[in-house]
Amino acid sequence: MTKTQRHHGNRHGRSEEARQAVLEAADDLLVERGFAGFTIEGVAARAGVAKQTIYRWWPSKVDILMEALVGDIRKYLAMADTGTLATDLRHYAETLAVMLTRTDQGAVFRALAGQAQHDPATAARFRAECVDPLRAKEKSLFERAAERGEVAADLDAEVAADRLFGPLYYRVLVTGDDVSTEYVDALVTDFLGSISR
Repeated sequence: MTKTQRHHGNRHGRSEEARQAVLEAADDLLVERGFAGFTIEGVAARAGVAKQTIYRWWPSKVDILMEALVGDIRKYLAMADTGTLATDLRHYAETLAVMLTRTDQGAVFRALAGQAQHDPATAARFRAECVDPLRAKEKSLFERAAERGEVAADLDAEVAADRLFGPLYYRVLVTGDDVSTEYVDALVTDFLGSISR
């Protein structure tokens, strides 16, 4: 069976299986049709549930996409503690770059970031539910390194995270330039050199 054939009618009711089917369908549909072409009707048809079922759980398409994105980021960007800052940063930066540029989750992230420019409510939710948790993850890499004595205890973790990861987001959301493995490696290498001085 293909993804679009898995579910028929509303046989799932309000089950967890139906909820997951909707979230998966939302990712797929956003990638295929973009934010403008993404509709509740399309998600319902793809997931095999009634439109009314979706509206009981999510008032809007932004609500569906936000829940899908937050859950996906939590799983995709699980923090590895490798024991050294350099390896932690390379692992996280490479994983983040791949997620933002080559996955369904990245497409949803970019779509919601774009919608946030036009809709203050979406902007507030995107920051609170997505951006702030990502920045907290990124800061924690430096806080952990400070606890291990790898960096100065007074290193500003927020500034450090912005300096390193900001260029990745800038390329993804503003310039559209490639975020290759080589680019990420050079970014991390230069950054580590700057804080070691």
